[in-house]
Amino acid sequence: MNAVCVDDEAQVLKHIVSSCRMIHLLDNVRGFTNTAEALNWIAEHPVDLALLDIDMPGMSGLQLAEKIRDISSHTSIIFITAFSEYALDAFDVHPSGYLLKPFDQQKLVKEVEWALSIQTSKETSHIIVKTFGHFEIMVNGKTLNFRRSKSKELLAYLVDRRGSGISRQDAFSALWENRPYDIRMQKQMDVVIRSLRDTLQQYGIGHLFELKNRNLRILPELIDCDFYHFLDGETESIHSFFGEYMSQYTWASNTEAWLASAQSKNTVDREAHS
Repeated sequence: MNAVCVDDEAQVLKHIVSSCRMIHLLDNVRGFTNTAEALNWIAEHPVDLALLDIDMPGMSGLQLAEKIRDISSHTSIIFITAFSEYALDAFDVHPSGYLLKPFDQQKLVKEVEWALSIQTSKETSHIIVKTFGHFEIMVNGKTLNFRRSKSKELLAYLVDRRGSGISRQDAFSALWENRPYDIRMQKQMDVVIRSLRDTLQQYGIGHLFELKNRNLRILPELIDCDFYHFLDGETESIHSFFGEYMSQYTWASNTEAWLASAQSKNTVDREAHS
């Protein structure tokens, strides 16, 4: 899980960041004294949790929380402030927690655990990915519309890779067969990645996509996918495969052939034991 801490007092921020880094649920914690820099970071990176001071110059923590919600609706908010009188106003942006300074580590851990437990319960069942036939992804029953077809294809390729980290160049080779990975196409690939991230954030599932150490991946545990159910040996998914897998993409043919073979073997095994 990724977290951002924002406080205009450098020493206070240092304490909050170091305290968060002691919490095992948080893999990556970044601190900002500048609200604009924090927003720019959140716009470019998936953030699961934001811990915000409220009384800050220029932009208050309440205003910052609203802007974070616009960028990344799934991000949980915890306010950390020295002023209890802000509590009522804070609940207008539906935070997951509210801590008064100075706080102790145990209280911080409880607030973080609570915030992330609420988020996890919301995340794990509403993203449905269909790969048998044409590739589609739905959130709460709504099919995602992509501004760029290559962004949708990139997501499909990452689903096919089942959470494995893929380099930009390998992803490019799948999306643009036989095209040189020159400067022009590297820039085009960057555009596709940004467009994919923007689309996922627009639908509140920016956390599904991860870019780490220049490798691209999705978090497969967050999606309900027919392909993954097939791999788990679920009978209903095995029977629902009718020979087509992400049929709009040529690179999917290898997986399609493997699925057909696995389904045939499953049928033979069942008949042999009947």
